[in-house]
Amino acid sequence: MKRQWSFIFAILFALIVAVFAVINVDPVEVDYLFGQAKWPLILIVLGSVLLGGLMIASAGLTRIYALQRKVKVLEKEKAELINENEALKKDPLVHETTSSAHGAKQIGQTSDEL
Repeated sequence: MKRQWSFIFAILFALIVAVFAVINVDPVEVDYLFGQAKWPLILIVLGSVLLGGLMIASAGLTRIYALQRKVKVLEKEKAELINENEALKKDPLVHETTSSAHGAKQIGQTSDEL
C-alpha cells in the first residue's frame, strides 16, 4: 500500500511541475560564469526538477548499495554462527564446557570460581 501512495504522490508532483512549467514559458536571462543566455523558463524549471531527481536517486542508490553490502556481511556471519552451532551440537563435551564458561560470564563469575 505504501508503494501505491508513493506512486500517487509522484504522479501528483509531476502534474504540478508540468502545470507550473507550462504556465512559465517566457524567456529569462540566465547568467553563467562565462556569459549570459536567454532560455525559456519552462526548460529551466524542468531541468532543475530533473537534476534534483537525479541527485535524490543517486543518494538513494548509494544507500541501497551500502545496505546490500551490510546484508552480505551479516549473512556470512550468520552462516559462520550456524556452522559453529552445528559443530557444538556434534561434540557434546565441547558444548558443555563452552556453555558452562558462558554461564559463568553471564552471572559475573569466572570459571575458576566455579
